[in-house]
Amino acid sequence: MEPVLELTGITRSFWGIRALDHVDLAVARGEVHALTGENGAGKSTLMKIVAGIERADAGEVRFHGSKVAMIHQELLPFPEMTVAENICMGTEPANVFGWLDRGAMRRRAAGLLARLGVEVAPERRMGELSFAEQQSVEVAKAIGQQADLLIMDEPTSALSDRESERLFRIIGDLKQRGVAVIYISHRMDEIFRLADTITVMRDGRRVATRPAGEIDEVKLISLMVGRDFDAALVRHPAPAGEVALAVRGLARDGGFREISFELRAGEILGLAGLIGAGRTEIASALFGLDPATAGEIRVRGQAVRIQSPADALRQGIAMVTEDRKRYGFVPDMSLRENVTLSSLRRYCAGPFVRRGPEDLAADEQIRAFSIRAAGREQQVKFLSGGNQQKVVIARALLTDPSILILDEPTRGIDIGAKTEIYGLISRLARQGKAILLVSSEMNEILALSDRILIIREGAIAREVLPSRTTPEEILAYAMPQ
Repeated sequence: MEPVLELTGITRSFWGIRALDHVDLAVARGEVHALTGENGAGKSTLMKIVAGIERADAGEVRFHGSKVAMIHQELLPFPEMTVAENICMGTEPANVFGWLDRGAMRRRAAGLLARLGVEVAPERRMGELSFAEQQSVEVAKAIGQQADLLIMDEPTSALSDRESERLFRIIGDLKQRGVAVIYISHRMDEIFRLADTITVMRDGRRVATRPAGEIDEVKLISLMVGRDFDAALVRHPAPAGEVALAVRGLARDGGFREISFELRAGEILGLAGLIGAGRTEIASALFGLDPATAGEIRVRGQAVRIQSPADALRQGIAMVTEDRKRYGFVPDMSLRENVTLSSLRRYCAGPFVRRGPEDLAADEQIRAFSIRAAGREQQVKFLSGGNQQKVVIARALLTDPSILILDEPTRGIDIGAKTEIYGLISRLARQGKAILLVSSEMNEILALSDRILIIREGAIAREVLPSRTTPEEILAYAMPQ
């Protein structure tokens, strides 16, 4: 079949690190070509070169169609513009007088969102939307470009199961129309469900390209990490200790209501539910990002008032946020500055930062979390998504919290790094940390949690034990009534 895209010898370096090393790739019309590899393997950089966002240092890109559309792993919306304006950006319809036809823009946006089953008004401002809603808008925008090649970089990372299913059907329709799709994902089930061909990258090189039917999950992971891989995850929970966090009647208008639970030292409490059910809103209230308007929070038996992240940190609460780009780090600051930001007073003498102790702390965290960077002074915006996530986790743990809130901690993380983080979460619980885990990945929350609260439409619908429940039961309780 005729290739729609051919890459030959693509090479690119950043900060003295070779991100891509003579990469070859060919994608045929009507093919779903999965691109896999650990974070930092070069997948996103390669696709940015295809889309014209980055320039290659060497190599050749040959594209035989007319247009490439790309869904980015890190969203790039225009927050002050409406949903319709974002979706139609670059392809805006005009009326007979040459003015923007805003009615046509709203109709186009509404139609594309309806195809995905997303209930977002085209008139809403993008900055008002949740991360999941913004992701859905980006998917709709890419589909509406009517491109010959569609690049999807972690397109389901913030979509519900229902929205993902609609996206998969749309991908099938695009394939039938001869559109080529490059699909980047760390979710094995998606790769083997959708892909015709799988290409594996490691350390900036293409290490294998195989028909999807000729490779299994264990072999694929071994190619990604460069060693034999045991995918089993075994958690050995320790007995829970005293109540670290108690919540009574917590509420916020339009977000959640009557939330009551206890979280003990050494326990992992999972929050499950559909995207938009209120899980992130509950977590954000406990950390002071969007404070609750009613209810009581007790930390180690003492009633506390949490109106800001500073309040939460003083109470020994740290959080890894769902949207690392918006809340997790300062992109123009160095790795060192980001890692020590939440605990900076520890390294100060009066108004001055003691660089020696700060450098030592940053270097220890870089080693502990295997953060791949040119050095502690590299700006975080130049790190891969997985390494950025490690920076966020490292900073949270440097504050030595007793209570840790993890909101989608493995979103956009490759299978190797994901397993490392699973092990880290289990170790932290064994050390006595009280952990509140929000995750949209059913296997993840079932494997890690001691108890699971199922959130439905802003309220607790059910509490279940992972050993006595199934994904189907959790989904049934999570579905709106």
